[in-house]
Amino acid sequence: MIKITLISVGALKNKALQSLAVDYIKRLQPYARLELIETPAASFGKSDQDKAKKLEKKGLEKVLHRFESESVYLLAERGKLYDSRKWADFMDSYDGKDLVFVIAGALGWDKDLLAKYQCLSLSALTFPHELARVILLEQIYRGLSIGMHKSYHY
Repeated sequence: MIKITLISVGALKNKALQSLAVDYIKRLQPYARLELIETPAASFGKSDQDKAKKLEKKGLEKVLHRFESESVYLLAERGKLYDSRKWADFMDSYDGKDLVFVIAGALGWDKDLLAKYQCLSLSALTFPHELARVILLEQIYRGLSIGMHKSYHY
């Protein structure tokens, strides 16, 4: 069974998105051991966005040191894109191993983290970080379902 850790900056505050996330987390239980970790989101204004990114980076680094860098993937708009079948193959390649996905906060990534870790993209489009969490959970479920030959993906 694959172990997946989903690290995200900030809590999921939107009630509708919380409900969707809970649904996909329940669906994943037979196929994966899922751990959710939320690191603090920094408050910011127009003049202190760089400072906020650095604070969020520090919060992430306190967690990320526990994982081997080869298994950590940042979700970023310029990351590697997969179609659903290739995504399922990617997920299958981690069966029995740890896989870590990290979602940035509203301001995106500090450049040092982008340089240190591999990046994946959910789409060529950009999504709000809270919505990206739900989309990622759905895509994890879809990929594992394809790998298990379930009828979720047509």
